[in-house]
Amino acid sequence: MVDPGGSGISDERSDAIRSLETEFGELIARMRHLISENAQRLSPGLLPGGYKTFTTIVRRGGITSSALAEVLLADKGQISRTVRDLEQRGLVVRTPDPDDRRSQLISATEFGLERLAATRAPQEGQLTAALEEWSVDDIRTFSRMLHALTAGVRP
Repeated sequence: MVDPGGSGISDERSDAIRSLETEFGELIARMRHLISENAQRLSPGLLPGGYKTFTTIVRRGGITSSALAEVLLADKGQISRTVRDLEQRGLVVRTPDPDDRRSQLISATEFGLERLAATRAPQEGQLTAALEEWSVDDIRTFSRMLHALTAGVRP
């Protein structure tokens, strides 16, 4: 049956989308909690935004402040303060950008990488355990579809 509001979306599809939205809300709440816990394990007093910034730096290997602000959709001033805090904690270091000497690359220190590994250790097996009953094909399909949803493309 088509929605009486004239949107052209069936009640069944609308209910399915609402259900997906609810599950995403639950996932986001769980991820926020996990990020807060990880921030405290990484460095007591570190805010969740600092943890997100640090893990983005680790994933990128080396990144400029402006690129980091773009990736995180954040204000450059906030990024600068957060990077300074991470630097004071010994988690990151700035070095001249070999491609542009006017810029600096921000990268994780060895200490930062060690702390991150220790921080993540308690959750290492949780996703593996949660997906234990899933087939490899189901995991790949879910990953592909989640990527498509995130990227806004058709799966």
